[in-house]
Amino acid sequence: MNKCERVFTYFDKNGDGKLTPSELHCCIGPIAGELSLEAVQLVVAPLLSGEDGVLGLDEFECLMESVSEQEKMEDLKKTFRMYEMEGVECITPRSLERMLSKMGESRSVDECVKMINQFDLNGDGMLSFNEFKIMMLS
Repeated sequence: MNKCERVFTYFDKNGDGKLTPSELHCCIGPIAGELSLEAVQLVVAPLLSGEDGVLGLDEFECLMESVSEQEKMEDLKKTFRMYEMEGVECITPRSLERMLSKMGESRSVDECVKMINQFDLNGDGMLSFNEFKIMMLS
């Protein structure tokens, strides 16, 4: 039994192999704070393959993958903002040089230009978030 199956089984209070929005709400409510049952239903609705309004294991796995992807994107955005120090929504050679220096890795601005050029898809000499994302996920 994989991790997702164990979580699914734990959430499936009545053991019927399906999660109702109510079962899901009871389990994630303490984690998600003030998340209402209606909010849970809205999140779950696009994943439902049947008319019964409940999640099977496959649909639950899709939900967990979606949550994991959202967390990954939030982490990438936070990391990007650490490098973006000049008020522009891009990483410049100088901002990269400063951040690397703070991390104890001394690089010249020219070296940072070369690093950025490897992933600078539009040729503007800076990394946008999308270019940064491609770099980090490749």
